[in-house]
Amino acid sequence: MSASQPPAGRPQAAGPVATVAPAAPDKGEDAADLQARVKRLVESQSYRQADEDASFLQRPEMCGVRLQLDFWKTEEILQRRRIDHTVVVYGSTRLVEPDKASRRLDGARRALDAFPNDAECVRELAVAERLYDKSAFYLVARELGNLIGHSEATSALPKLTVVTGGGPGIMEAANRGAYEAGAASIGLNISLPHEQLPNPYLSPDLCFRLHYFAIRKLHLLERAKAAVFFPGGYGTCDELFEVLTLLQTGKIRPLPVLLVGEDFWRRALNIDFLIDEGMITPADAKLFVFAETAQHIWAAIQAWYERDGLR
Repeated sequence: MSASQPPAGRPQAAGPVATVAPAAPDKGEDAADLQARVKRLVESQSYRQADEDASFLQRPEMCGVRLQLDFWKTEEILQRRRIDHTVVVYGSTRLVEPDKASRRLDGARRALDAFPNDAECVRELAVAERLYDKSAFYLVARELGNLIGHSEATSALPKLTVVTGGGPGIMEAANRGAYEAGAASIGLNISLPHEQLPNPYLSPDLCFRLHYFAIRKLHLLERAKAAVFFPGGYGTCDELFEVLTLLQTGKIRPLPVLLVGEDFWRRALNIDFLIDEGMITPADAKLFVFAETAQHIWAAIQAWYERDGLR
């Protein structure tokens, strides 16, 4: 083998051997630039923790999670406070205490005096007169809340807590009565396009704001040992028909249902017509009873449990 030939098995170079240039010396990056980049990363939406990302939680796909959160926050607090038995009170936000109703009536009268031929003023006066007449129900609801607040557990009936939708009107009256008795009371307010603030008589640690009507309905009834319905509009009637349907179909345990103000409810709800038309049976008409006073309501609830036992 000549000196000019490479050793056997060693590849022959095609040309001069290439040398790798050393990397340029690291001059370092500006510390402020690095900090700014990290800051942008930390502030990015993708980096935001899921349970702290409001825009993520509000996405339509997260509805199931929001339903759970809506339910569990209220449920956990009620469990911790050992609120197990309630009386749920429904009724119109428009049935205010007599003094307020009287001021509205006075205003309607002045408006009609100023514009005697205005049809809207005539209508407003008629409505104000009816609302003033029904403002007595505010006092009934307030007294009922007071009776429940002062009540103690018996062998037939546990200690009960007032729960309402947390708003004004009849809800305020029932919470107010419990507040004046020194008792806790619950308000399940709902987020609405037009803001509805909680009434001032709720227990601060039992004042809730829910997003979904379905979850609110569930909490209103979940612990209820009685349901009391004062005169009201769509919302009250919606809750009433739901309770009656659940009782009719056996989806909830039996409980006393009181309709306060027989004259109002017989006009608003024609049970005899529904029976005659075959839409309900005569037995369905026995799912509720009428009442007029707070004492009557409370006595009917007590009698129901004394007669039938705590179900």
